Amino acid sequence: MLRRPRRNRKSQGIRDMVEETRLSVKDFIFPLFLIDGINQKVEVASMPGIYRLSLDLMLQEIEACLSLGIKAFDIFPAYPEVKKDKLATESYNPDTFYLKAIYKIKSTFPEAVVMTDVAMDPYSSDGHDGLVKDGKILNDETLEILGKMSLAQAQAGADILGPSDMMDGRVGYIRSVLDENGFTDVSIMSYTAKYASAFYGPFRDALDSAPKMGDKKTYQMDPANYYEALIEADLDTEEGADFLMVKPALAYLDVIRLLKDNSNLPIAAYNVSGEYAMIKASAERGWIDGERAMLESLLSIKRAGANVILSYFAKEFGLLEK
Repeated sequence: MLRRPRRNRKSQGIRDMVEETRLSVKDFIFPLFLIDGINQKVEVASMPGIYRLSLDLMLQEIEACLSLGIKAFDIFPAYPEVKKDKLATESYNPDTFYLKAIYKIKSTFPEAVVMTDVAMDPYSSDGHDGLVKDGKILNDETLEILGKMSLAQAQAGADILGPSDMMDGRVGYIRSVLDENGFTDVSIMSYTAKYASAFYGPFRDALDSAPKMGDKKTYQMDPANYYEALIEADLDTEEGADFLMVKPALAYLDVIRLLKDNSNLPIAAYNVSGEYAMIKASAERGWIDGERAMLESLLSIKRAGANVILSYFAKEFGLLEK
C-alpha cells in the first residue's frame, strides 16, 4: 500500500491540527535596553526596530507588550563610560538609574516578570564580565561583586536573575546570597552554555560593552564543544539554578536539544542580537521574506526543545498573533 503523508498537508485546517510545534507569546522574554534620562529613544543602528529607551518610554513599551500577551522582560542597562570603573561599583549603587527603574517597572506592572542581567561588563571600564587584574579574569574575586549586584537587583524587585558572566561557582554563590537575605523566591536563569560567539556584536554596540582588551574565550565556552554543556548544566543544577539557558540559539540548536534531553529544568534559549540583525538586514535588501524567516527561526528554537525564548522578535511576533 502506498503511504500518502500529503493527506495531512492538503489544507490549512488539517495542517493546523497536526502541527507538532506551536509558538505562543507565552514562550517569550523580550530583552529591552535602558538608558538614563527622560523621553530618550535611540535606535540601535545594527538592530533595526530595537531602541535604547529611557524609563518613561520603557514603561510605555512594557504596557504595549503586556497588551499583546508578552509578560516577561529582560532589562539591560546602557551606562556611559564615565559611570564605569574596574570594580563595577555602579552595579550595586542603590541610587543608580537601573535599580530605580527595576523598582518602578515592577511597582507599576506587578504582573510583569522582570528579569535582570548579572555580569560586570555593562559597568566595567574593562568591558569584561569579570574582574580584570594583570590581563587575567579573576574568578573567585568576581563572585563577591556578582553577589552584591544580585542582592541589589533582588531588593529592587527583580523576579529572575540572569547570571551571564560564566564564572565558575557563581550560581551557588548568588543562591546563597539571595537565601541568606530572605530572597528565596527570586529565581536564577543561568546562562549555562554561553558560547564565545561572533553573534553578539550588535548587543555590545547597544550597551557599549565590548572588552577593552583581549576576548572572552577564557570564560565563555568554545563553539566546538558539545558535551561540555552537560558539565555546566549539572553544576548549575546542583548550585540551585531554576532555568538553564543556551546562548546563542540558532547555531546551537543541538545543544538546546542536549540539555532538554538531559535535564528536568526548563530550558531557555537566547535568540541573540546577531541572529536578529542577519534576518533584518537580509529582509531590508529583499533577499529573504523577513516575516517567514523570523517565524521559521523561532520555530526551530522551540522545536529543538526550548521552553523559553529570549528574542528581540518577541513584540513583532506578538503583533502578528494579535
